[in-house]
Amino acid sequence: MTIEIMIEAGMQAFKENLETFCGGAVDEALTPESSQAVARGLQEVVKAVGTSVYRAFLESKEQVRDVVSCDGETFRFKYESEKTFVGLWGPMGVTRRVYQNAADTQTYIPLDAAWGMADEYLTVEVREAVSFASGHMTPQETTALLKKTALFHPHPTQIKRTLDAIRKGLLEHGDAVDAGIREAEEVPADTKVLTASMDGANVMLREEGGKQGRPAERPGLGSGQSDKTAYKNAMVGSVSFYGPVPPEGKTPQRLGSRYVSHMPEDRALTFKAKFEAELDAAEAQAPDGVTKVLICDGARNIWNYVEESGRYTEYEKLVDYWHTLEHLSLAAEAIFGKGTDKARYWYGCYARKLREDDDGAQRALRSMDYHEKHRRLSPGRREALATQQTFFRRNHHRMTYAEFRRRGLPIGSGPVEAACKTLVKARLCRSGMRWTREGGQCILQLRTYAKSNRWDAFWTNYNALQNAA
Repeated sequence: MTIEIMIEAGMQAFKENLETFCGGAVDEALTPESSQAVARGLQEVVKAVGTSVYRAFLESKEQVRDVVSCDGETFRFKYESEKTFVGLWGPMGVTRRVYQNAADTQTYIPLDAAWGMADEYLTVEVREAVSFASGHMTPQETTALLKKTALFHPHPTQIKRTLDAIRKGLLEHGDAVDAGIREAEEVPADTKVLTASMDGANVMLREEGGKQGRPAERPGLGSGQSDKTAYKNAMVGSVSFYGPVPPEGKTPQRLGSRYVSHMPEDRALTFKAKFEAELDAAEAQAPDGVTKVLICDGARNIWNYVEESGRYTEYEKLVDYWHTLEHLSLAAEAIFGKGTDKARYWYGCYARKLREDDDGAQRALRSMDYHEKHRRLSPGRREALATQQTFFRRNHHRMTYAEFRRRGLPIGSGPVEAACKTLVKARLCRSGMRWTREGGQCILQLRTYAKSNRWDAFWTNYNALQNAA
């Protein structure tokens, strides 16, 4: 019966709207202009047909009753009301029966509750589309894009409301959503090396604190103007899977990566818990005998956590090779001067030793110590060199690049470096953007699901938990 109602509604809408939107253009000579007019007309026809058929389906499910119950309370029919929803085919008015309790203090609409649209304006399909898009662009940009590419055009305010609801939902169900995603995933079958990495990226927060790049006071700002901003470190972690070990000197093929991220937080406790949960799942799914490697840059807070937690005792640890080269370059500049031929030669020599010699880090450090004693350096260059000497002394045991290369293990933290740019910088650090920690976390989480190829699993788990709540 319902399908017949839908067919009748669709056929009627098709006949009425095809003539309305395409009637004049189809009789004209075929030109680029007339073909475009027909295409635009057909777009309107599809919108009208889709809306009519879907509305007919929904309204056919309405049950005409005088009294209904919800959560143990009785509600009596009061009136019918039409509400406009935004669905895949654009705005759609649906007539629903409205019920109220005995005290007339609460309203209950069974039809809205049945299809998960109580207190909602955007259908679940539209909410998914705008949520996915918002992980990549602003609500205003999302609206502009959808006007060119979709039949539904939600207002930025509606998109922001959707994001706020998702933010609240993730606060309540985020851990369960992530657990459901991990449970359904599998590690690539050819995985031989499991590599974990952590890094941070500065985000401008909408709160008081130290700000980079500008003086604390600027002319023209009156006492009534507020510019509360602070840069804080958002954290990103990657768990990467590499295939069989290649010949000596080659890097194994990366088979895939999973990412976690979190907005700035004191001691990054939430991030660490999420990252460790990700590692737990990866380790449980990985084949027996997989080699575990931890590669990070030289950030002391990260390595202090690694050494103190005890979680990474089974991991072989390495400071990212390219990060070490940055420090080597700074040491060359401190010893020989920036841009000099001697600096370039020294840097190239010890970059090769780091990569090829088992004692490359110690040899580089000994050379720094030698030049620090025997060259007449300015106080500034001497201080700069001391900084690099400290870095190498602190981390030389995590610079075993030659051994790693012989064993075909990765020596760089490229996946997490790239993730910091694609997850954090590309979306949260655009010109003029300032974030609350809660709002930024919602966007960052959506973006992380998308960039980890986990979006479909996220949306499925999220909606299942929301519907069950």
